[in-house]
Amino acid sequence: MRRRFRAGRTTVSLTVFAVAAVVAAVLVVGVMRPSGGAAPANGPFAADFTDIQEVAPDSAPPAAQAGAATGTYSEDCGRDEEGHHNADNVVVSPGLAAGAHHTHDYVGNLSTTAFSTDSSLAAAQTTCAGGDRSTYFWPVLRRQDRASPPGDPGSVGPHGNSGALLPPVSVSLEYRGNAVSDVVAMPRFLRMMTGDPAAGTQGLALAHAAWGCAGFPDRHTMLYPRCPDGDRLTRTLDFPGCWNGLDTDSFNHRTHVAFAGPNGSCPPGTFPIPQLHIVVSYDVPPGAPIALDAFPEQHHSPVTDHAGFVDVMTDAQMAAVVNCLNHGRHCTAG
Repeated sequence: MRRRFRAGRTTVSLTVFAVAAVVAAVLVVGVMRPSGGAAPANGPFAADFTDIQEVAPDSAPPAAQAGAATGTYSEDCGRDEEGHHNADNVVVSPGLAAGAHHTHDYVGNLSTTAFSTDSSLAAAQTTCAGGDRSTYFWPVLRRQDRASPPGDPGSVGPHGNSGALLPPVSVSLEYRGNAVSDVVAMPRFLRMMTGDPAAGTQGLALAHAAWGCAGFPDRHTMLYPRCPDGDRLTRTLDFPGCWNGLDTDSFNHRTHVAFAGPNGSCPPGTFPIPQLHIVVSYDVPPGAPIALDAFPEQHHSPVTDHAGFVDVMTDAQMAAVVNCLNHGRHCTAG
């Protein structure tokens, strides 16, 4: 589906991000697994973990310029208390059952499978308090010292994912504005992915993994963090905040959208949209061995963390988001 949006603002070229420091971090050796025991043959491995207190603080976010959209819009869509899980990916592999080869957690739309259509999503029930029928999903996190649940789609056959599912204790969904200009509405049924499930073998160019601990909100890493006892492990999943004004999807599910540059400006030919920011939190028992669901060849690498999204908001719901962000308010749906 193609739509054209004409913007009256000039955008600034996207600056290329350096990934050398992250590559070096991923190759660090000598850290221990949380349990202190031997790593499973299929990972994750000792070098996939780091102490959060050894992680450098994040860079400061871009300063808001005159005309920036400084608001936030939050939604309560639960934390998948319904147990909505499957090994599908409706964005990347529509029509292919178990096409993800690992299990996803879902919030929002309760009907999402590989066979969902725009019409079926628009007619479904939702977990979101404000009535948003959008689909939000990400790979599950597991305890490797516990058995997989019966019928778990991600542990069947060659998928290689096993262990008890760690349920999120909280899921924060927030739409953010833009540091340079107003945002425009997302088109309905926009599809997006963030992160790269193949980053462990294909490199970090598309990786956006951001692991952390709740007690250190200004520190994030591409490795599994070792958090102090009693602190919650977090996963931050940031989606692109710029759209080409034409397409609701693209051949690789990425080129129709882009991340803003370091100063918040969008690449030429793209326009700021509400930027989806998800934080998933877990209570991990001390010493419990954890692993992210992944393709077998990725060995549960933490750099492969990723998430998917389908916007199913009505025009009125999306207009409320845009209005909130552009007027600098802090709003909650529902």
